[in-house]
Amino acid sequence: MSRRKSTPGYVHGFTREERDRLYHQARFLEHRVHEGLPFRRSRRLLEVGCGVGAQTEILLRRNPDLHITALDQSASNLAAAKDRLSRQPWAKGRFETVLGDATKLAFEADTFDAAFLCWILEHVPDPMLVLSETRRALRQGSPIVVTEVQNASFFLEPYSPNVMAYWLAFNEHQRELGGDPFVGAKLGNLLQAVGFRDIDIQVRPILLDNREPGERAEFIAYWADLLLSGAPGLVKAGKVRAELVEGMKAELAEIAHNPNSVFFYTFVQARARAW
Repeated sequence: MSRRKSTPGYVHGFTREERDRLYHQARFLEHRVHEGLPFRRSRRLLEVGCGVGAQTEILLRRNPDLHITALDQSASNLAAAKDRLSRQPWAKGRFETVLGDATKLAFEADTFDAAFLCWILEHVPDPMLVLSETRRALRQGSPIVVTEVQNASFFLEPYSPNVMAYWLAFNEHQRELGGDPFVGAKLGNLLQAVGFRDIDIQVRPILLDNREPGERAEFIAYWADLLLSGAPGLVKAGKVRAELVEGMKAELAEIAHNPNSVFFYTFVQARARAW
């Protein structure tokens, strides 16, 4: 799905650094996002909003019988995805990249027997339309997996006022751009409204403290990269001042070295079937 035109809520930018961050994010969260997905009997999967192919790569590796149609409206995203996937031996002959609009899919009904959307509905102005078009393209009984953010759940200890002020501005900016940083909590309603059934909503908490210091340190570093990826756009839009960004960096550095720091966040994964 285009993050330049049809996904105006994308606040992270479109740099080479952002592309690399997306590959790192996919690998870093792989065990939390991809474990136990219901694609064992699926053969033709539609990935909506494939971006640079970061999730596509993992889906192909974990599901050796899948052929994936990876849809995006950004030609540059698709070029990056095709280049990366073509260099993975397990992906050869098992994917195609398609330039298209997820709100107006150019596929006939009943084309696919699975669908996957990850970190995409938060960036689109009409997630219900995207899900409705996806359902139309699925055969009856096909599984869909949708993984999304729930940004209201974020918390850090020690309490970090600059980080939290920045996070509030980050989410407000995304909303003003047409996205929804809280769409994860709405997935059940959205899927039901467009005709999916057997909807299972799984709230995935991430609570890292002194019990897992290594993973906590890795997650704080990952989260710092995510926050800072939006800083240029937020400063340019006048949503935050450079001083706030510097204050946030200082707080994140302190948290990273604090022996009693706590990281908490939840995301939401919905699994359902098309009928």
